[in-house]
Amino acid sequence: MDGLPTPDEAIARSQAWLEKAVIGLNLCPFAKAVHKKGQVRYVVSAATQPLELLDDLKRELEHLRDVSPEVTDTTLLIHPGVLGDFDDFNEFLEVADLAVDDLGLDGDIQVASFHPDFQFEGTGPDDITNYTNRSPYPTLHLLREDSIDKAVAAFPEASTIFEANMATLDELGIEGWKKLFPEG
Repeated sequence: MDGLPTPDEAIARSQAWLEKAVIGLNLCPFAKAVHKKGQVRYVVSAATQPLELLDDLKRELEHLRDVSPEVTDTTLLIHPGVLGDFDDFNEFLEVADLAVDDLGLDGDIQVASFHPDFQFEGTGPDDITNYTNRSPYPTLHLLREDSIDKAVAAFPEASTIFEANMATLDELGIEGWKKLFPEG
């Protein structure tokens, strides 16, 4: 496929998104600590077909299962060559959850989703609130449930994060987002 980024380009753009949006706008108050400690693993899949991505996902789930959280607490599996269509990506999330179950990791690891065209049900495509889950490339975020539990316990108002994110993005607006990410 023409126009695909190199792995280094995909990682650099994803890191910039993490730093400017996720951490910079405080969309996830838990991201800063693991980022500062270098515990975020960035993996770029060369997959061009969903089954290839599934193989990469299983490898990354196994890696996260087998490595200490102090080394890798979370993984971003970036896949610019497959599931560019948001509906296809959304359908694949069921397959991703089945992979977690098949590997016996239900309750240990969960998969969160980020996509350039992410759209919450009931919103329009240009609704700024969708940008809480918009990333430069389709991305599966593999999270340790223990780490989520610890982070939530340390952040007493965790249930307010979603509402705070909506307010932050409403205030920022589409134009503000475009200023943060002029490259698209």
